[in-house]
Amino acid sequence: MDIAELRRRIDELDRQIVLLISERARAAQAIGRLKRATDLPVYEPNRESVIFANVRKNNPGPLPDIELTHIYERIIDVMRALQKDELASQARNAGPATEDVNKKTGNENHQ
Repeated sequence: MDIAELRRRIDELDRQIVLLISERARAAQAIGRLKRATDLPVYEPNRESVIFANVRKNNPGPLPDIELTHIYERIIDVMRALQKDELASQARNAGPATEDVNKKTGNENHQ
């Protein structure tokens, strides 16, 4: 493969990753709604430990476990924020929480 072919492959992989992250985010939103309905906390350190253990167990390389764990730490941070925003928007009927999300994502003009 030449560099152009490898870059096309990376572009395709990135598209797939984006779709999977979006699917994960939708699942996190649904969990956020269930947590609100059952008064569960957004932050659950035991669940996060299970996720990190699964990531390490399923890591085929070449990324070291610690680097993949760092990536997942960020993903979980974003998903937790999404759940908090979901809970906040449900509680306030999409008032100021929507503005906060727009500021975080740079979408201030898209309300």
